[in-house]
This record gives sequence, C-alpha cells and structure tokens, in this order.
Amino acid sequence: MKRIILIRHGKAEDEASGISDFERSLTLKGKLVSQHMARKLSEKEKSLGTILTSPAFRALETALIFASEFGADADKVVMKSEIYYKMSLQNLMSFLSGIDEEEELVTLFGHNPSFTQIANTLSKEGCDMMPKSGVICISFKIMTWSDIGRNNGRIEYFLKPE
Repeated sequence: MKRIILIRHGKAEDEASGISDFERSLTLKGKLVSQHMARKLSEKEKSLGTILTSPAFRALETALIFASEFGADADKVVMKSEIYYKMSLQNLMSFLSGIDEEEELVTLFGHNPSFTQIANTLSKEGCDMMPKSGVICISFKIMTWSDIGRNNGRIEYFLKPE
C-alpha cells in the first residue's frame, strides 16, 4: 500500500505587506496552528516518509515545523518548484516516479486550489476545500507509485484546525 499526505501551508502574511507572494512568511498564528496540526498528525503517523515542499517560504516554514515535530532532519525536506508553480496530477506523478518503491509514504506541503483539486482527483470520496494547515491522507491499494491514478485512492483521514 502507498499513501500520500497533502498539507496546506499555514496562515501567511497578507500580500499587501509589500512582500512578494513567494516570500510571504507564516504569521504567528500560522506557526502556532501548524505546530498544533503537526502534533495532531503525530498521533496518527510515526513518520512523514519522503518530504516534498513548495519552495514558497510559507510552505517551507510549514514543512520545517512538521519535520521538527517528527524529528526529521531539515535536510530531508526537498523543495520542488512545481508544487508552487503549476502543481498538477501530472507533476505529482513525475515526483512520485523518482520515489524509491520501498517508501510507503510521501508528504507534500503546498497550496490551494491545487491540493484540494488533487485530493478530489485521486480519491473516490473527494474532499472539502483544504483549510490552511489542513492535512489529508490518501491511501492506495497498489504496489508501485506509478499505479496511482484518478479515483483509485481512499481518504484515510482529513484533519482540520479547530
């Protein structure tokens, strides 16, 4: 079985702050909620598996908060520019083709609307719009990453901040 966890970045600074979209940082609330959600996720998972993130600062910050909660080294967090720009099912399949087949779990940190769209495309049930710091896990009864496709996943859990 293979599993994908999609995690949307936490609440970030407003675009009106004069900082580019790419450079926006998490707010204090965004950091605190991300830490809370990382603890909630640690009640369900022992590891994040392979960690891939958008290089946008708010997504990278979120990934590092989760990695810290799980005791993963920061150098294990791999940035993929396609998660920020033009995230699609095709790009996801490209990332997954490079994952060792021994790995059972891949965790991605990124943005809406693409994460909600991908979750809806991969799972039979579909999902509501992913909130900031939201976590969704989709499992697949397959042996290789290349076998992931439309509607062949099942949502295991969908964690939302209170």
